[in-house]
Amino acid sequence: MPELNEDILKTASIDKWQRIGFKRRAGVLVPLFSLHSKNSLGIGDLEDLKLVIDWAVKTGNSIIELLPLNELGALFCPYESISSFALEPVYLSLSPFSKDKQIKKKIEEIKETLTKDSLYVDYSIKQKKLALLWQIFLKEESFLASEFKDFVEKNDYWLKDFALYKVLKEKHKGLPWYEWDQKYQNRDKQELEKFYKTYEKEITFQMWLQWQLYKQMKEVKTYAQRKKILLKGDLPILVSRDSADVWAHQKYFKLEYAAGAPPDVYCAKGQRWGMPTHNWQNISQDDFKYLKERLKYAQEFYDLLRIDHVVGLFRIWSIPYEEPLENKGLNGFFEPKDERLWEEHGRSILKIMLENTSLLLCAEDLGIIPKVCPKVLKELGIPGNDVQRWMKDWKITHEFLEPKKYRLLSVAMLSTPDTTNWSAWWEYEAGTVDEELFMRKCLDHRQINFNLIKDKLFDLSRSYYGRLRWKEEIDSVDKLVSILNQGVSKANLPEEHLLDFIEIYENSYQEKEKLWRTLKLKGPLREKCDSEIIYQALKITLEANSIFCINTIIDWLYLTDIFKADSYQYRINTPGTVSPKNWSLRLPISLEELLEDKLNKKIYLMIKEAGRI
Repeated sequence: MPELNEDILKTASIDKWQRIGFKRRAGVLVPLFSLHSKNSLGIGDLEDLKLVIDWAVKTGNSIIELLPLNELGALFCPYESISSFALEPVYLSLSPFSKDKQIKKKIEEIKETLTKDSLYVDYSIKQKKLALLWQIFLKEESFLASEFKDFVEKNDYWLKDFALYKVLKEKHKGLPWYEWDQKYQNRDKQELEKFYKTYEKEITFQMWLQWQLYKQMKEVKTYAQRKKILLKGDLPILVSRDSADVWAHQKYFKLEYAAGAPPDVYCAKGQRWGMPTHNWQNISQDDFKYLKERLKYAQEFYDLLRIDHVVGLFRIWSIPYEEPLENKGLNGFFEPKDERLWEEHGRSILKIMLENTSLLLCAEDLGIIPKVCPKVLKELGIPGNDVQRWMKDWKITHEFLEPKKYRLLSVAMLSTPDTTNWSAWWEYEAGTVDEELFMRKCLDHRQINFNLIKDKLFDLSRSYYGRLRWKEEIDSVDKLVSILNQGVSKANLPEEHLLDFIEIYENSYQEKEKLWRTLKLKGPLREKCDSEIIYQALKITLEANSIFCINTIIDWLYLTDIFKADSYQYRINTPGTVSPKNWSLRLPISLEELLEDKLNKKIYLMIKEAGRI
């Protein structure tokens, strides 16, 4: 077990580390929507998490990481929820209500309508479940119970506002709150009281749903504690513009801006997420109560908490709301604008969080990260993310780092929900560049004719999904510069004017060959990923210096042959896109089958050999 060294002992997270134990652990990231069991109804539910806990025990994993479970908006994106408190009712298990024969019959009728073996979740199941839950609600009248009333009172900060928002939205035919009648938009107190009295039953139903979700999630946590499994939640720092949070606390948000990310090597135009940025000045004037209440509720369910896009607490990419959507994140700016303020801005918010929760905070510190971010995370004892495909010497050798070079205070992993799975990365992305990004760089002030040089630099027969694979013969910076200049109509561009092209080239040319050496595999490089390659890749993360190693359930399952389609199809999300394939991938194996699979013993031995049990 690693020692709590002096640096960690001095951090604001020491009490959290002492609570869960500063030890090497392995874990699995599981999107709940991807799961299914014989009892679940078209989508994974909270009861299914008990089977995941059983699987974790069998495989030696001691952390289960979940994506945000907050109620989803129209795009079913867990990072653009309509509440940062309320849980998603589609995840409510109907099993506890099936003792009633009529309800059980209706559950079976719904099951018969479901498409079996689909690769993606059909979210229309939500309306079917809600219709049945409404019937259960009217029949049981359990909302009269004192336990329910206690829940409502205890969660007064957010629950009634959320329930009002839900019913108001329904009565406005699904329109966002900023298109409602002015009296509701502006939260006229008398009008809201009148609406509450008129639709009290429907509003109470929304609160009842949250009570049921609360009880089931508490059961899951109790079950996990009994099995010595830690649950890791996910705290998005942003919330949908059309959400109960923004409607109820408009002064906490800058509605004139949309949050996003600047252009990078994976998104040529950057990203526009659409959620409003925070007005931290107003939040701080209310003693950060909004943030404290969010942590207080998350603490009911989890042991650890991932802070999504933690760099946004230091500075957030702000895009004027009126900016054309096709420009994505191109024309934004960092806020605060003064870079000298970033460090203290992030530190002060993170310290408030640490002082108001017992949860061990972890940080998603990926993307374009200013130096102040990892500095403050280390100072506060908060682990960041070390993603294997990006763990390299970016400036000098461009080689991949050995596992011992990973940060101790980090979570090692092969993939994230926003990337391809590792097998797809190996087959389609390693050793490539983003075509849109490369084209845009050619067309900027240097005016390089991309079409003239494209097939001279890249092997188009081996380029897929918008990724361009370098030709093997482009084996030097000189050759790269020479061909780039063939696309210039005027005088040749000197090397110092092409430094961004050179940086992209040096970090992607022969990327596979470099990683093959790190994987320590014998024989010639294999383009197609197989169980031996993914085994070695997983070993890198398990043997990493990182205190935690958490891999996605998809990367773990690539040790088997259950994935029959093209590896690129098994993707949780493609950032910067809107698609029914985002946040809807289903595993091609049930939880009952997974619990009996021979793979479990193999995973257990891998984790044990890495000293993470």
